[in-house]
Amino acid sequence: MADNKEIIPPQYDLNAKWDACLDLSVRRFVYSSLAGAFCGLLFFRSPATRWASVAFGAGVGIGSAYTDCSHLFNGSPAKLAPPKISESPTQNVQDPE
Repeated sequence: MADNKEIIPPQYDLNAKWDACLDLSVRRFVYSSLAGAFCGLLFFRSPATRWASVAFGAGVGIGSAYTDCSHLFNGSPAKLAPPKISESPTQNVQDPE
């Protein structure tokens, strides 16, 4: 029975996606909180502003992790349409005739 193991394609493997998402979220939360704490110690004297910089760093980390996890679960992000180029010549260009 252990030999009949089914192989799940990577795009449908939710366990792997959740593992990657949790790992990414925890890592970004911790690293950005530490960066906020370092910047708070470096730039601010008040404990309230130091904690605010830690909270801001944590928010940035959670936000970026959420964005990447949503792309991981929903597929690649929607691409913007390329700008349309008109085929008519511009008014500043004169014909050589």
